[in-house]
Amino acid sequence: MHHGSKMGIGLLKSFLLLLTGIASVGLIGFLLPTPGSQLTPAGIKHNSAFYLTMRDGVKIAVDLWLPSGLEPTQRIPTTLRFTRYARAQEPGFIRRIALGLGLDKVHPVMQMLFDADYAVMLVDARGSGASSGNRGAEISPEEVADMGEVVEWVTQQSWSNGKVAAFGVSYVGTTSEMLTINAHPAVKAVLPLFSDFDGYTGLVKPGGVGAIQFVSAWGQSNQYIDNNELCQGETGLLCVLSKLWTTGIKPVDSDTNGRELTEIIRQRNNYDVSASMKALIYRDDPLSDHTLNEVFPAGHSQAISKANVPMQAWVSWLDAATVDGAIARYNSFSNPQQLIITPFNHGGSKNADPFSDEFTPAIPSRHQQYQQRIAFLDRFLKTEHSAPPPNNIRYYTLGEAVWKETAVWPPAGLETRRWYFNANQALTKSAPTTSITKDNYVVNYTATTGPRNRWLANLSGSRDIVYPDRAVQDKKLVIYDSEPMETAIEITGRPVVTLQVDSNREDGAFHVYFEDVAPDGSVTYITEGILRAIHRKVSPEAPPYYIEGPYHSFNRKDAMPLTKGEVNTLEIGLITTSVMIKAGHRLRIAIAGHDASVFERIPSTGISVVNIHRSANFPSFVEFPVVSNRTLK
Repeated sequence: MHHGSKMGIGLLKSFLLLLTGIASVGLIGFLLPTPGSQLTPAGIKHNSAFYLTMRDGVKIAVDLWLPSGLEPTQRIPTTLRFTRYARAQEPGFIRRIALGLGLDKVHPVMQMLFDADYAVMLVDARGSGASSGNRGAEISPEEVADMGEVVEWVTQQSWSNGKVAAFGVSYVGTTSEMLTINAHPAVKAVLPLFSDFDGYTGLVKPGGVGAIQFVSAWGQSNQYIDNNELCQGETGLLCVLSKLWTTGIKPVDSDTNGRELTEIIRQRNNYDVSASMKALIYRDDPLSDHTLNEVFPAGHSQAISKANVPMQAWVSWLDAATVDGAIARYNSFSNPQQLIITPFNHGGSKNADPFSDEFTPAIPSRHQQYQQRIAFLDRFLKTEHSAPPPNNIRYYTLGEAVWKETAVWPPAGLETRRWYFNANQALTKSAPTTSITKDNYVVNYTATTGPRNRWLANLSGSRDIVYPDRAVQDKKLVIYDSEPMETAIEITGRPVVTLQVDSNREDGAFHVYFEDVAPDGSVTYITEGILRAIHRKVSPEAPPYYIEGPYHSFNRKDAMPLTKGEVNTLEIGLITTSVMIKAGHRLRIAIAGHDASVFERIPSTGISVVNIHRSANFPSFVEFPVVSNRTLK
């Protein structure tokens, strides 16, 4: 036999031995118990999954996790997460091995709560995950009532100290706040994180313009989850790998063969998210079985305030319009509140400050963020009669990278400064003097803010929020630039743009961007405002909650189409921000009639021509809230 043949046989044997070793380790991992199956010293499983039957017979699936060291006489508080995204996934073959070998563990946030001696309860909302029933809306009154029944069950358990909190990001953060409507005395604190206060203006219809790309993607994802379609439209290797990691929605422990879960999913008949949102034009239009006011905190100010549950809310300047909702809550609800306004993405894992490098880490880190949140919960769930801390807002100023604090909003020391639209695409402090002057704009429907903007960030907590240099896109828009700043200025609050326009159409979408122009010509996105023309009426009625700037009701009775042949006034509040504009940089207002990345086109067909007036009779301008009590360098 040749030496080469012997060498080949040796390599083959080594390879077979390696495969045998890997298979043996895998088999051992597969056969080893998973962390959740272990018993605590109290004799209760670390993790158990079961149904709670609601007042109408709907079965709500829950996963209960107790600290692994729970002692028989120990009484601990409970944190709840109410979700519609499936509370847990059943491990597939590969993940089962990883769990057995300790290569995959429970979520680090859950582990932090276990280490702090909290029980964690994950709950599938009715009509989702492994729960029975159907969904006629998100966070419906029926779903909120379920939350109250779950809390009551917790208080009856031998390991419970009778105190409960709820927390979560996005939808789960909103359910945490909505839980308080039940006014259950066991609910001692909630953490609404990067969540939506008013779903209409904050996310799905900002300014009355539908975020159709977001709604379509979100609705399709929910349909996949509700139908337990694991691969979500994917095929091939990616689908195979997904199924090796998880087999889909986790059944309850008693459903050993998964037949009950299969039947629940077969009978599911949930509403169509995309179709419902497409039909929604006005705030008071019905959304399937309910209106948006009924299913978001903004519509429940009296009940939530009356419950008086302390809140610690986290939002970002750049995550949809959640910051405006958080400020509205802070100024409208009487609950004890701590508000942290960050420069982060949706969920807080990344730093989205547009003046920082894309890979700048979030500070505080997510681990440090949850340390602060758990410390807040400890105050109310582990002590008796703890007084809440004074209401406080901690916020970060973009571009300056400095954290600040205030007890009131707007912060003290602000003054309103006005810049007018003027000739030669200029923003000037002096008002125009000409009698008839206007800029003609044929709406460019290819204009876009890109695939990583603030509105699409809500689709995933792992997405970063990144706006490319706006110089190229701004060539498709109408722009107005100030002179370079002689000294740095801080703008903190809600800028308001007043447009005087005439148009060849009775309706249209107005997208207004506030940007920073550097001396080298690069353009940085800061914030934006949106208004559909038919919603332009500034309502004389008192708003349902605090609104900084003009109040548009978005109700059907207040519809006011543009009048052709006349100059029409539009007052557009931009999303609140805090930013430092450096010396030598310019302020820019850029105006578009569409954002193709996310929003519906209005009107859906044809050419739209808009004239932006900037005369003495019809001045267009922007008003900025500027910090006046300190000098910046």
